[in-house]
Amino acid sequence: MPTHTDYFNHIHALLDNLLEKENQTIDTAVDYLFEATKHKRNIFVFGASHAGILTEELTYRAGGLATINPIFESSMMLNTVPITHTSKMERLENYGRLIAEKTPFEANDVLLAHSVSGRNTVMIDLVLAAKEKGVKIIAITNLSYSKNVESRHPSGKNLYQLADLVIDNHGDKGDAAIKFDDLAQKVGPTSTVIGATLVNAIVVGLTNKLLEAGLDVPILHSANIDGGDQHNQKIFKKFKNNIFYL
Repeated sequence: MPTHTDYFNHIHALLDNLLEKENQTIDTAVDYLFEATKHKRNIFVFGASHAGILTEELTYRAGGLATINPIFESSMMLNTVPITHTSKMERLENYGRLIAEKTPFEANDVLLAHSVSGRNTVMIDLVLAAKEKGVKIIAITNLSYSKNVESRHPSGKNLYQLADLVIDNHGDKGDAAIKFDDLAQKVGPTSTVIGATLVNAIVVGLTNKLLEAGLDVPILHSANIDGGDQHNQKIFKKFKNNIFYL
């Protein structure tokens, strides 16, 4: 019978596999964000429902990059009641285009798009609208999962088929990982912990590259340490043209 240690061991194995299989892709993602930052372009991140947890992870976070802009849509966040409404909104045709209309996308911006299945209409519509404006798309998805489910978008495309760069999280189909003999459904989803590790690793890699290039790195301090607020306000002022969440 599996125990909590099996989940820990599974996560460790997934992280080791991710680093081995996606190390070069992660480096390329860092290059995308470096070029955007160097040329004062904008960085956005989007995910719906639980995939949106990575958007929160990257937003206004101590040790995080101040110029990563979240795309939040309240109808697909986890405080929605009933929460099943989020699934309906993810599948609503053209909703992603409406979200894109109020997002200040410009050519050569970068969008980090997180969807494990990559099949839902809102993500596909948002990505298509962003691409039409010349935005570069980095998809974080699960290829073994996404390649075995049909798109819910009229185009028939899943996220990985539209992205300029695809990072595979190498997780389990259906996301959950630990199998119990007496349960049909596996237990213990993995995409959040793997995804959070992945995106924070990208921020670390980007920081290294910006410092090597002698460029400013707008890393936020904790608001709960002395001087944190003052430090962050200076960043917000200096990088105000690339920050849209204030």
